[in-house]
Amino acid sequence: MLELRGGGSCFPQLLVGVNVGLALVAAVIALLAFYQLIRIHSRNSQLGWTRQKVFHLMIGSSNMGYFIYFVLTLFATCKGWPCWSNSCGFILMAFPKILFFAAFLLLLSFWVDLCHQANDEDDEDEDSSSQEALLDKTSNKSSSSKTDTHRKCFPLRFHHIGSRQKIVMLVTVLVFVIMLACALIIWIGMGNNSVDSALVTRVYVDFFSIAILLLGGALACYGLLLCLKMSKVRSERASSEMWKVSGLAVVSVICFTSSSFVALLTDIPMLYHRPQHPMRVVYTSLLLILYYFIGSSTPSAFILWIMRELPPLKAENIQEASTITFITDSSAVIQQPQRWTTSTSLQNQISRVSPI
Repeated sequence: MLELRGGGSCFPQLLVGVNVGLALVAAVIALLAFYQLIRIHSRNSQLGWTRQKVFHLMIGSSNMGYFIYFVLTLFATCKGWPCWSNSCGFILMAFPKILFFAAFLLLLSFWVDLCHQANDEDDEDEDSSSQEALLDKTSNKSSSSKTDTHRKCFPLRFHHIGSRQKIVMLVTVLVFVIMLACALIIWIGMGNNSVDSALVTRVYVDFFSIAILLLGGALACYGLLLCLKMSKVRSERASSEMWKVSGLAVVSVICFTSSSFVALLTDIPMLYHRPQHPMRVVYTSLLLILYYFIGSSTPSAFILWIMRELPPLKAENIQEASTITFITDSSAVIQQPQRWTTSTSLQNQISRVSPI
């Protein structure tokens, strides 16, 4: 058992309760994401890593990282781990946020594809089919058993990733490298030198908060553009997709803005670095909830709820339907609006995806 006030180094009891609550919420979201990922994979394992699977993996991994961070924060603070208030705590604080940022940046890249697909026909040939997997779709053409074995062992074929998705990967890797560089500088600052670890952490937190704020604004802009395009299509399905897009855009803006301002104006993300710093317990608890629960858990839970529908089972000689309704079906809305009025059932899906 943790001694909540042992030696005066542990958090007050209220903050311990908030950390435990946030850890439980993150664990529940992570378990739901991984459970849904297993169910989705069992229905269309032939397609490899679809967009829906990647989103569930990233959201689940991010929240699992938050769960580990909140739990270790309590133990490290009470036990007085020397490394925790420096590079170790910084890495565990920053890594889940990077995965969370990458997931919504990936969402933005798909929305950008849909909004600009009319001007990017060449790019569509590479990554625009509304039923394709995120990385690639299993080829319908016959191939040798050696090729099939290679695809089963190595399902990620990066040359089929869309150009904007490649940019997302590069940005994510760049942010991760910046985080590791900051962690190294913080670790160097543990010695007797002039390196200010707190200043390095503050610079990184501010930089990342601005990036999150810009991401929220971009999701709002492209979400509005998608809604305007879909509003021109008179269909119950189009209306449903429009509400999903608009709801996700609104939730992203509200949550990202609130968490970014908390990070920019307070030291809440750096709480691991200053566990003994004088604090107003109730005020700090509310900011923790605003930063982590509203800023990360709420968007994660909302996107899982949006993507809760399972894809149809794979049938022989019939291509599988779209795996993400609020992303891929919107493409069908924009490209072929007449299909919204003529398609009546899932049984008509042969060779192409029905918008229903």
